[in-house]
Amino acid sequence: MVYLAHNNTIMDKTVTIYSTPTCHFCQMTKDFLKEKGITYTDYNVGQDLEKRQEMIQKSGQMGVPVIFVGDEMIIGFDQERLVSTLGIAA
Repeated sequence: MVYLAHNNTIMDKTVTIYSTPTCHFCQMTKDFLKEKGITYTDYNVGQDLEKRQEMIQKSGQMGVPVIFVGDEMIIGFDQERLVSTLGIAA
């Protein structure tokens, strides 16, 4: 759970990443979130078949990363959209 200040309100958003260890864009996403101090849950869909199926059901995607910020889905490493969705400074 992430607690973020945005427009003078506190929002709690769970950040979840479906990724694989060899995915360059997955690593970029994780590095960006770490740099911004954002905690997240990471599921390795290369090994966890149940989470892979969950990712496919939720997103319709087989590629990674698939990122959820709360209920909002982001496909791929999209820094601009992450900043906007999280309400943080670039």
